[in-house]
Amino acid sequence: MALLHEHEIRAVVDLAINEAPAVLPRDFVYCRFPLNDGGGNEPAMLRLIIETVVALVRNQTRTLVACSAGMSRAPAISAAAMALMTRRPPEECLARVIAHAPNDVSPLFWSDVKLACLEVH
Repeated sequence: MALLHEHEIRAVVDLAINEAPAVLPRDFVYCRFPLNDGGGNEPAMLRLIIETVVALVRNQTRTLVACSAGMSRAPAISAAAMALMTRRPPEECLARVIAHAPNDVSPLFWSDVKLACLEVH
């Protein structure tokens, strides 16, 4: 919790399906969207998640997007939100998100996220 406060994080978007829900202080926004790291996620759910991250960031709410290891779902969803906000290609945004951190973005998951990103209005 100290790191969240230290970095002034106010919202957590939790994408981990195999982890227990986080227990955060009452003053945090907590959105839990359990996602599979491969295929099988509902396109409407992916769009909702991307739109949620965009809305939080546009509202100037410091937001942490998290998953089990932080190497696939979180960077993919973050990149999709960045692409919508900057109107840049999702691939370019993903390259920026993963540039300085370990990553293992699932190709099938990324394909679904890109498709959902194109369908967000």
